[in-house]
Amino acid sequence: MVKANIYSFISHFTGQWGRCMGEECGTDGVQSRMVWCIHSEGWTTHHSNCRHSDKPETHRPCFKVCEWHQDLFEWEVSEWGLCVLAPFQSNELKPRTVECITAQHGIQRRKVHCVRTSNRTAVTERICEFFSPRPALEQACLIPCPHDCIISDFSSWSGCSRTCGMGLQHRTRHVLAAPMYGGANCPNLTQTRTCANLLPCPVGESEHHYSLKVSPWSECRQPQHKGLWMSGRTMLDFTTGDTERNTMKRHIQSSQHHHHHLHHHHSLKSLDVEIGYQTRQVRCVRSDGKNAMLSLCTLDNGPGTFQSCIMPRDCETSDWSVWSPCSKTCRASDMSPGFRVRTRSITQTPIGLGKECATLEEKEACNIIGDLLPNCPRFSTDWGECQVASLLSQQDRRLNNVSVLCGGGIQTRQLYCVQVPDNSTPHHRKEVSRPVNGHLCAGELPSAVQPCSIPCPQLCLLSSWSSWGACLHDNCMETHGRKGYRQRRREVLEEGYGTESCAHLLESMPCEDPACFLWQVQFEGACVTSEGNCGNGTRTQTVACLNSKGQLVPEELCEDEPPPKEVSCVMACSGDCVLSSWSDWSSCSHSCSSKNSEGRQSRTRTILGLPGEAKACPAATALEEWRTCNDHPCITFYWEASPWGPCIEDSSMNLNGTGYWNGTATCAVGVQIRKVVCMKMGIGPVIPKRCPESARPDTIQPCSLPCKKDCIVTLFSEWTACPTTCLPVNSSVPAQSRYRIIIQRAANGGQECPDTLYEERECEALLVCPIYRWKTHRWHPCTLVPDSVQQGMTGASESCGKGLEMRGVSCVDEYDEMAAVSECLRWAGPMPSRFRSCWVPCRDDCTFSSWSKFSECSGCGSRRTRKRTLTGRSRKQDRCQREDLYPLVESEPCPCEEFVSQPYGNWSSCILSETPAQGPLQGWRGRREARDCGQGLRYRAVVCLDHEAHLVSPDSCSESGLVEEVCHIPCPLDCKLSDWSPWSACSASCGSGLKIRSKWLREKPFNGGRPCPKLDLKNQVYEAVPCRSECGQYEWVRDPWSVCTINTVDELPACGEGVQSRKIRCVRRDSGDLVSSVNETLCDLEEIPLQAQTCVLPCPNDCVMSQWSQWSTSNCDARTMRMRTRHMLRPPVADRVCPDSTQTEPCSLNSTCFNYHYNVSSWSTCQLSEHAICGQGMRTRLLDCIRSDGKVVDLSVCEELSLPQPWRLAMNCVVDCPFNCILSDWAPWTECSHTCGSKGVMIRSRSMLQQAHEEGRPCASQLSQTKPCPIRPCYSWLLSDWSPCTVEGAECGEGKRERNLTCVVHWSDWPDNPHPSKTVEDEKCGDRVRKESEQELQQPCFVPCPGDCHLTEWSQWSSCQLTCLEGRSFETVGRQARSQAVVIQVLENQDSCPHQVFETRPCKGGKCHSYEWRTSAWNDNERSVWCQRSDGVNVTGGCFPQNRPTTVRHCHPPCTKPFSHCKQSGVCGCEKGYTEVMTTHGFLDYCTKTPGADNKKADVKTSSGRLKPGTTQIQDFFGEWSLQPLGPVITYYRSEVWGQ
Repeated sequence: MVKANIYSFISHFTGQWGRCMGEECGTDGVQSRMVWCIHSEGWTTHHSNCRHSDKPETHRPCFKVCEWHQDLFEWEVSEWGLCVLAPFQSNELKPRTVECITAQHGIQRRKVHCVRTSNRTAVTERICEFFSPRPALEQACLIPCPHDCIISDFSSWSGCSRTCGMGLQHRTRHVLAAPMYGGANCPNLTQTRTCANLLPCPVGESEHHYSLKVSPWSECRQPQHKGLWMSGRTMLDFTTGDTERNTMKRHIQSSQHHHHHLHHHHSLKSLDVEIGYQTRQVRCVRSDGKNAMLSLCTLDNGPGTFQSCIMPRDCETSDWSVWSPCSKTCRASDMSPGFRVRTRSITQTPIGLGKECATLEEKEACNIIGDLLPNCPRFSTDWGECQVASLLSQQDRRLNNVSVLCGGGIQTRQLYCVQVPDNSTPHHRKEVSRPVNGHLCAGELPSAVQPCSIPCPQLCLLSSWSSWGACLHDNCMETHGRKGYRQRRREVLEEGYGTESCAHLLESMPCEDPACFLWQVQFEGACVTSEGNCGNGTRTQTVACLNSKGQLVPEELCEDEPPPKEVSCVMACSGDCVLSSWSDWSSCSHSCSSKNSEGRQSRTRTILGLPGEAKACPAATALEEWRTCNDHPCITFYWEASPWGPCIEDSSMNLNGTGYWNGTATCAVGVQIRKVVCMKMGIGPVIPKRCPESARPDTIQPCSLPCKKDCIVTLFSEWTACPTTCLPVNSSVPAQSRYRIIIQRAANGGQECPDTLYEERECEALLVCPIYRWKTHRWHPCTLVPDSVQQGMTGASESCGKGLEMRGVSCVDEYDEMAAVSECLRWAGPMPSRFRSCWVPCRDDCTFSSWSKFSECSGCGSRRTRKRTLTGRSRKQDRCQREDLYPLVESEPCPCEEFVSQPYGNWSSCILSETPAQGPLQGWRGRREARDCGQGLRYRAVVCLDHEAHLVSPDSCSESGLVEEVCHIPCPLDCKLSDWSPWSACSASCGSGLKIRSKWLREKPFNGGRPCPKLDLKNQVYEAVPCRSECGQYEWVRDPWSVCTINTVDELPACGEGVQSRKIRCVRRDSGDLVSSVNETLCDLEEIPLQAQTCVLPCPNDCVMSQWSQWSTSNCDARTMRMRTRHMLRPPVADRVCPDSTQTEPCSLNSTCFNYHYNVSSWSTCQLSEHAICGQGMRTRLLDCIRSDGKVVDLSVCEELSLPQPWRLAMNCVVDCPFNCILSDWAPWTECSHTCGSKGVMIRSRSMLQQAHEEGRPCASQLSQTKPCPIRPCYSWLLSDWSPCTVEGAECGEGKRERNLTCVVHWSDWPDNPHPSKTVEDEKCGDRVRKESEQELQQPCFVPCPGDCHLTEWSQWSSCQLTCLEGRSFETVGRQARSQAVVIQVLENQDSCPHQVFETRPCKGGKCHSYEWRTSAWNDNERSVWCQRSDGVNVTGGCFPQNRPTTVRHCHPPCTKPFSHCKQSGVCGCEKGYTEVMTTHGFLDYCTKTPGADNKKADVKTSSGRLKPGTTQIQDFFGEWSLQPLGPVITYYRSEVWGQ
């Protein structure tokens, strides 16, 4: 008992099955799972507490899936289902209309199965789960909030249903948007009310009217047996049995002969055309809608109740063809899918009312991702050579040598579409892609024009010559003989480019006794006497071995004996003559010696102290020494090198010839050779020994041979496609072609290009199109409704009247053999008609004679006629004599061949002839500028009219349909400027300045020529560049000071203060001649040296000091002192003292010292090469050395002071190129935009490849041109309007409306054109049968009987509307709606009324609409409120009722004071004649009568209300409409929804 209780609370709980395990894949796998024993409260207990018999299994066999099974199975998922509302917590599916704001949560579901890939059969899901998790079965989605039905405003009231007494009238509205997502259904679309006429109905008039009403025709059926049954008095209904269908033919008996209808099995069986019959019901109805006896409605000629018809046969099609290749054949970047299609053909056209043919083409997406597809083609680009001449103006092209132009230019490239190779393919040489058709390259066309540059030749920039150096051996390390050279050098400041090599950099002058290394005394010590303060002594000196540059070198290089380190000296004693040391040798007067000049230099010393009486000083001649210098002749030699020759092959330096590796060419190494000749200045070549061998330039150097460039052409394109269809008979054999493009020309001896770039061949033999034709058989006799049917129908008394006749139509080939119908449908056009209406004459029918021949025509515009007459008894019958029914005369217009031509429309623009592009290249190569001026042609259309002013083919009036005349387009003239004027002189005589040149305007641009540069007020343009004038071209040369001269008086000692002088002269710097002087004004007069100065000559007993040293150099600052020193040469006697040996003084700026600094000028304009128009140039600026007093001095002063110079003196710059506008070639003329009519034009266009820039010629105004097409007549099927609904033989019921299809000739803007249209033969419009099948020419309709409750005609389709959320479309497809409202004619018949209906259909191009409440202005505190759609249409529905504005305005608090009322502003006011008295809170306290209000003489301002207080009846506009009915209003709320 206890155990049983335990079992009632404890049960087993199982886990998920595990993975299928096994040694081998297949059916031997095992799955396991866990099993627990669980208490009802959720805790786990021992297995013994659960019944062992109830324990679920823990193992089961399974199918172990192998890896290779993955290709055998896959998940198959269906499309997502509709989004349905997610259930509430109470599991109720209700639209949340109150809480919903924009959308509601929903769920979409789909089906998922694991299937075999081979046959798509389902298997257990565990197999697919082994490879991938099962796809989701559900997903969340959004459902828009419920959308209520939206309807339009009511129409106006109809007229009263009766002209006397009481009647009804109605008004209707239509559906604009159907309810969706659970929205409220549409309200009643009709409103009816009673109406009363002023005139009563006449006494005795029948209360009811009777009308003959017919029902619709039954389906076409075949007679099966003679048995028949009736419904009512007149309705005959025939059942259709299951017996074999046969075309039953009946024998129509007449009093004279029999028509025998025979079977034609061959023609009829193949096309299976059968004739049947159909019937309809005829009733007599009363005006209250009730049926009445037929005799009350019977007429003499009652409506037919039977007729022949064609048995319907549905359209039949062939099987689907195989899928076409996918349109996406390459890997596109936009990941757009491709499409593939399949088709089927019609094997049996529909017959009668059979089902129309279903779609004959299907399309589906393919290659959506396209990872395995090759890359898409792209445009390939190969730039051409850089061209500069195209940038020149017309004037410059005539003046310039085009071959030497350089600098900025423009280059073009050919664009062609190529198939991109696979990236995985290794490339061991330049890849050449295959060109493909240009339309395969998607995206914009890359630029075909770009700027470029040709490097300009640049002259070698050299420095000035240095001074002549010392006489040196040619090779100082190998000294031989006494022959040497003096040399001067210059350096290359900037290497040249594109020109000959730089001029020689070294000049040599032979000399004697060269010395490369010399001893020089570096320092001399003071004289140290051996005894006492004077007399003989010694002094030490430091010597060093220096080279010609003054640099220390090892002492062993100096060949002569070194000077002694200690030399004897004499310290003057008291009374001795004191002399100064020898000065340095002066500069040599000439750099070389000639017959007329010899170089000399001197040195001097002066008397510093006079001797005593017993001693004397040396003679004056002993104070000066002269010696010759530069005694070598004035002969200069230099090595001259010719330009380097061409690079020639040198087998010893060949690096494995020419090869390719990764697309990079490695070319052979060769040598260049030049001649080197020793030149004598002013003479010419001399023997090489005259020039120093060490300076001989190289005569050979390695070089890189120009790479051999083989011609590179693309692979041949694919052959153009041959026609895929067959060829018409006697047509020429089509050809196909292919081409290839040269992308690199041969150069430097490379392989030349092939001669064949274009190939053409005939297509392989194509089948001639098969010849099929329709074969028509004779028409069969007219078939009427069988007697068995007619005998059961009312009014059938004679076998005659309207019937159908048919004929066989078969398909035959060119040998008249039978063929499938589908072949003729494909090759022979539409099938001829197989049946037509016919008439079997009745006894009382009118009979006529045959038509006579047409009468003769009297000329164009006349008509011709033919006649017939009545025969037999018809001549006595009145109805046969009605010519409106049976015309006896027919007429038609006479044919006319007279045509008139006249010009039509405007002239086209002037069209220049274009040279067609050579070759079939599909791309563009911009090689030239388009021709936009000169002689051309303009065209105008010609219209050809017949005698009735109707359009006919232009071939009847002219050959081309166009008239042309010569025209001229004036050529553009560029702006013309004069040549540059010569450069002006430099504006500064010393240092940096400017020089200027200018151009002036000669001709302004005209007709789109190149514009002028920016001109000044004088119509000139200037160019200024910096220039420099050398400051130190001339210098002062100073001779030594003379001996100090003292004027002695009375034979006093000649000592003390005196005067000394010297000569100065102005000479040209670096001329090598210091003797010849020039005009002193050429030198700086402000810097003229002193020519005389005072001096002191010590007396014999005075101390003699040496000459002062140079002032010490330091910064020129007032706080800085400068110093100079001297030493004692002779001691004084007795008590005399020596003067100071040191002298200091403060530095005085611009007086005793100067500071120097660099100054940099402004940047120049961008300077181009002489032969450049634009492109890379150079901007320069100049340095000046400025002294602190502002004077410009020579740059060498600042250079010697090693002043910092941080500025760049040159920088690259770019001058924008004057690019002319470059246009592409004209594209070929398009096809005519209209194949007929006057609006057809052909268009050609071109694109702008390069916009005009700077002073480039602007683009031509025309980028597209149009040319009229010949005006050909247009033929169109004209569909007439629907006729009114007619019921044959009855007054109401089911009828039909018809419209006609006629062929008219017109202009292309028909039917809105002013030209009349004309009906012509149907053959000119094409296939009438197919056109009739496309257009519905008959339509069933209904004519209501008096008293019927019926539906209105369908309303027009509403505008396309999208379902939107917050202004954004929720769907891609919109919806349209239309509706039919119910119309009640009599109240007694309202119970039989149909339901109002509406239907929807999808549409494209919809819009999002919003709805909002609109209000009118307040009027007596009332206003109108209505809902309006965002497009301005007033509607019912769509606006939220909760947000509806109020229609009545009330004052708060209410206006209860006497004489008060509620004003429009919503506050209480007083009536007219009373003044408001307000409380402190702004409310009305009371109304007081205005003094003098009655006699209008009061001076108190009043505030009057608009209306007196009182209660008014205000109708609330919250309802759907507001009516003031004349009688009771009848509404109906039943509705039915169609098409959802």
